[in-house]
Amino acid sequence: MAYLYLLIAIIAEVIATTSLKASWGFSKIYPSIIVIIGYAISFILLSLALKTIPIGIAYAYWAGLGIIFITIIGYLVYKQTLDTFAIIGISLIIIGMLMINLLSKTIKY
Repeated sequence: MAYLYLLIAIIAEVIATTSLKASWGFSKIYPSIIVIIGYAISFILLSLALKTIPIGIAYAYWAGLGIIFITIIGYLVYKQTLDTFAIIGISLIIIGMLMINLLSKTIKY
């Protein structure tokens, strides 16, 4: 159940961050409301996930997947592109998450 909480927390954070860009510095009401609700849901569910998942592992997933998803949304929605070093950096994040998932004995399923 903790990993389901974490997954939903990540999705809520991605929605909130995407809406943050659309809020234009909190000057647009509907995206601003989505930001506040999204981050509230994200932090509540992250805190529930932390009851079971070690904080370093949970945060690695939360931040890592958030970065990957936001980068994809930035590319698709906002037409933002990445240079070679950004792609390499994000690839290293993915490698790190794979190492945690496949090699670490810290994770409990």
